[in-house]
Order: sequence, then structure tokens, then C-alpha cells
Amino acid sequence: MKINKIINNSIAIAGLMLISTSAIAGNGDRIGSAGATELLINPWARGISIGSSGVASDIGLSSTYTNIAGLAFTPKTEIMFDRTNWLAGANINVNTAGLAQRISETTVFSVAITSLSYGEIDITTVNQPEGGIGTFKPRANSFNVGLAHEFSQSIYAGFNLKVISESIANIKGNGVGFDFGIRYVTGEQDNIRFGIALKNVGPTMAYSGDGLASLIQYSETGELASLEQRADAFELPSLLNVGAAYDFNFTETDKLTLSGSFSANSFSYDQLRIGADYGKEIGNAAFHLMAGFVYEKGIFGKTYVVDGRATALSGLTAGLSVDAIVGESRNNLGIQYAYQAVNLFSGIHTIGLAISLN
Repeated sequence: MKINKIINNSIAIAGLMLISTSAIAGNGDRIGSAGATELLINPWARGISIGSSGVASDIGLSSTYTNIAGLAFTPKTEIMFDRTNWLAGANINVNTAGLAQRISETTVFSVAITSLSYGEIDITTVNQPEGGIGTFKPRANSFNVGLAHEFSQSIYAGFNLKVISESIANIKGNGVGFDFGIRYVTGEQDNIRFGIALKNVGPTMAYSGDGLASLIQYSETGELASLEQRADAFELPSLLNVGAAYDFNFTETDKLTLSGSFSANSFSYDQLRIGADYGKEIGNAAFHLMAGFVYEKGIFGKTYVVDGRATALSGLTAGLSVDAIVGESRNNLGIQYAYQAVNLFSGIHTIGLAISLN
């Protein structure tokens, strides 16, 4: 009876995922029409390593990107700092810091901030198109507050609020977005997992500031006036993630996790993701080797001089991590590295530090 119940529940969850993916499909005609696309960048090395396929497997702070429900699996306290060299050679960096804290036996709270730095750009004007009059630093930041709860030994859910801020020298835009996620765990060893997450849902954003104004002169009177252009509002890059994961528990200290997910994008092509994470403990150290692949329409085709993909966030990924296990409570101090191949530049490199207290 127990086995039948597990099978029935698994089939029901899988059916819901299939229905969801059929209901929301990527729209190639809307590529480029959304804004705040930095929200599509996974800032965590552990998640990038498996192609961001961990909708059903990521736990702790890493899950705040893929599926906030995974935050509920945080042991006690987790602190992470990650830095990404985005499109190596483009002089763009992504810096992320986060804290996850268990506040009860069933509830975990998190805060995280992600900041994109684009370096210095020369200020130019109509009269001085070559610059030489100073520089400015574009910024894109998001501040996240998450909450996840364990409703039973099988069902977990989470919610994430993100505050978005983008700015250049004289124009800025602010907005808010929301993520929602659910995870279902089953199997004799809790080694079968399903997840579903709705991301970047929220009101439209718009830019404002002095940069949208220009000085004009009326031809009839010769008087000068300030003319402000209206900036059209834009939507956030909303998407739906559904995924599954399976653990092969060889021993208590030797495990392989296979994960897969489907991303239904509202403003781009849909993506299929697969990932593998092999972990092994040796003495007081834990090692993980990870790899993944992100597939989207056109990745193997050719359009002009580059392949036909619509985003750099597809293709091969890989990574590794080393964690020192400290004390009787088995606290972890770890370092992670992730690499993602892209069709231009020299790839995406992320390095992170993590402290996990049990």
C-alpha cells in the first residue's frame, strides 16, 4: 500500500508538471521585450555548475534562484559570498552575498543581495561624442528576502520578494518581483524529488530621471524649455521552472544526484536543463564534481557568424567544490568554482565561499 501511494503521488506530481509546461511556452517573438534581465543570472556557483537544473535538488541559499522552496532544507545557518566574472573580457562582475537562518523547526528565513558592476563608461553628448568629460558607472542591484516552510515530511514551499534597482548617471528604475516555489519529496530514502517554481512575477518597471529630458528652443519665440521624453514601461522576465531529481545513495558518504528541469520563458525560448552532482566525503573533507547542460532552440544551428541561440545562458556547465567538515556538529567551510561556456567572449567564471553551521 505504501509503495502504491508513493507511485500515485509521483505520477500526480509529474502530471501537474507536464500540464504546467504545456500551458506556458516560450515565445520567440517577444525576445528582447522584457527588462531587468539580470534576474535571469544565477549568482550561485553550486547552482551554475549543474546548469541551474536544481529546481528539485538545490538546498539552502543556492535554491533562492532556482526554487525558493529548497531554502527549507537549510540545516541551521548558512552564509555565502559569490563573485562572477560575467562574459570574461567584458569587464562585468556580479557580486552576491546571502544569509539563511532557521528560525523554527519548520521555517527558514533568508536575505541576499546581488550587484552587477559594468565598469566605467565614458560620458558622451551630441556635441562631444568622443567623451573626455568624465565617466559613469551603471549599476543593477536586487535585494531578496525569502521565507520557506516545511508543511510535512513530503511538502515544502517558499516565497521570495525581490526589490530591483537599475541606474546610470542620470536615469534610474525601480521595481519589485516575486518568486513562489513548491517541492515534493518521496522515496524510501527521500531520494525522489519534484519541484515547481514561478519566478519574476510582478508589476511593470519604467525608467525616470534627468537623462530623459532635453533642452529645446521654440522657433517662434526663441525661448528655451525642457522637454522630457516619456519612457515606456516594461515587464519582468517571468518564467516557470519545473524539475525532478533522484539521489543514488551508494553509501552514507558517497552519493550521485541527477537533476533535470524545464524552463518555460515568457520572453525567450524555452530551455531544457540536466545536471549531475557527485559528492564524496574523505576524512574531514567533502568533495563535489558537477556538470550540466542547458539546451534551447537554435543552439546547434548557425545564424550569421554565431550560433542561433537567443541568450548566452545555454550550453555546457561544470564545477567543483571542497568543504572542510569541522567539529562534532559537522559544520562546513567550503569553496566552490563554476564555469559556463558561452558562444562569445571567454565563458562565465564564478567562485564562492560558503559557511554552513549545523
